[in-house]
Amino acid sequence: MFGRINVEYHGLFEESSHSMKYVKLGSVVLISFVLVAGLAIPLVPSPAGWLEFPNIPGLEQKARNIFFHVPTAWTTVLAFLVSTFYGIQYLRKKNIDDDLKSVTSAGLGLLFCILATVTGALWAKFNWGSFWNWDPRQTSIFVLLLIYGAYFALRSAVESEEKRAALSAVYSIIAGLTVPFFIFVMPRMVSGLHPGAKGDEGSGPLFEGKMMAANMRVLFYTGLAGFSLLYVWLFNLRLRIARLDYHRLLQQEGE
Repeated sequence: MFGRINVEYHGLFEESSHSMKYVKLGSVVLISFVLVAGLAIPLVPSPAGWLEFPNIPGLEQKARNIFFHVPTAWTTVLAFLVSTFYGIQYLRKKNIDDDLKSVTSAGLGLLFCILATVTGALWAKFNWGSFWNWDPRQTSIFVLLLIYGAYFALRSAVESEEKRAALSAVYSIIAGLTVPFFIFVMPRMVSGLHPGAKGDEGSGPLFEGKMMAANMRVLFYTGLAGFSLLYVWLFNLRLRIARLDYHRLLQQEGE
């Protein structure tokens, strides 16, 4: 066993409980605003102001999903890369607290990856006729689910604290290196149904300047900020719980 945790409150995305109150409030306000505005603002052929979205041919009401699907996918990448960062930190310093941070972020990444998969499947159902089509984008995110599912299977299979932390750190680094490839590279290398696939001009109709109006972009970036803050708050909350569980385990073994 490692003994008591050397806690570092100046770590990446880690703040005091007082600061977290504002982060929590900010995430709730921003996501609530995106939820209400994204669903309530009408889509019209010729918008007359900021309280109207342009009707995008071929997408219509389905275009609203971009305010939720893309931010969850972005947060997935953020969480997995933070997990990789703390995996590297653990190998450098051998501080079990870095292992707890790494596994906490990986767990949140898996959660947001599932949310991105669900919102993407809903969009696919209404746009392509079925929830799952093995499109390159769907396949890549499914592979990420398998990779990080195996990460938690590995942790549960190793009993030694030190060995588990070391193996998990190495695995998180290798897994983290695959994230940019599966999210940004592979789906653009082959043809597919998803916007941005090989053969699709630009990066998809919603991201072309003339197709995505300024008010839609503001709401989209607000969604990115809101989900990022949600991740930061959940990360700190889950990390505190993980530390308490670890200290409780030490006390039980010391009795």
